[in-house]
Amino acid sequence: MLLDGKLPESIVQALEALQRGELVGLPTETVYGLAADASNEAAVALIFKAKGRPADHPLIVHVASAVGARRFASDVPDFAHSLMDAFWPGPLTLILPRQPGVGAVAAGGQDSIGLRCPSHPVALALLKACEAQGIAGLAAPSANLFGRVSPTTAAHVQSELGTELLVLDGGACEVGIESTIIDCTRGAPVLLRPGHITRLHIAATCGLAVQGKDDRAGGLVGGVKGAAPRASGTLESHYAPNAKVSLMSLQAMSTALSALGPHANNLAVWSQQHPQADQIADAGEGHGSGVLWRQMPHKAVDAAQALFGILRGFDARGARQIWIETPPDTPEWEGVRDRLQRAAA
Repeated sequence: MLLDGKLPESIVQALEALQRGELVGLPTETVYGLAADASNEAAVALIFKAKGRPADHPLIVHVASAVGARRFASDVPDFAHSLMDAFWPGPLTLILPRQPGVGAVAAGGQDSIGLRCPSHPVALALLKACEAQGIAGLAAPSANLFGRVSPTTAAHVQSELGTELLVLDGGACEVGIESTIIDCTRGAPVLLRPGHITRLHIAATCGLAVQGKDDRAGGLVGGVKGAAPRASGTLESHYAPNAKVSLMSLQAMSTALSALGPHANNLAVWSQQHPQADQIADAGEGHGSGVLWRQMPHKAVDAAQALFGILRGFDARGARQIWIETPPDTPEWEGVRDRLQRAAA
């Protein structure tokens, strides 16, 4: 069931559903989430079941403010406070030590928990309504089947999870890729998942170098000891459409298209420049001889906003292969590169 997320009665209906232990489709500035009361273990278990998600793969808990984070976090380092002050509400998740006995199912059984305060007005309105009624936070991973392309519209959610799910329609997501995840449990900021907020933003704000993820127990990365906690969206293969995704340079793409000639079928291409190949028609629709072309925006923020919609659109057009121009190797493109590399894994 789609509801206009901007109407107060819609927020009330969503709140009542959450109080009954049901799931709700929730718009955020990043992607749409599948939300449940983070303290209701049975409700959180429904999220894992609906998505087909392993129970040990943790969820991010959304809170109404930094004050709300205290309900779930046992300790917030000074540098994490700085990041909250600078980027909350916004597309930043912080991994913090978890309060004993709180949010264990949402945390996948770990002694840490991922927290964020979203900036989407509909999400904030619902979170504040929940807080007023004693629901401290909402566990809300992306509202799609596990490992698949994340939804950036309410229609995406319903097409994947069914029309019976109550979904607050907050329009298309502004950011378009999931939040940046920073591990704050090991004495320094460690980037677990890149996103709209870059490692340069993080370092400039907290005055500390941002370390890289370390998956080896007891390992050392940049002086940070210990293994990284498990976190959402960090598996090698993730964000995958039905079609096979391949990353390549524009030159390699053009060469391959020329080699295929008339045998190029059920192929979709997303690149900044038009590949020089006869099979691709004009740059507007670019559909001819079984090849569909869409132009990748030249700005990283625009490409991020379009990314998941492009992948879903190619699937809907019946593409069996998706060729994507490898994005620039610069900090602002890191989030887009990360999603594409996982989609292609």
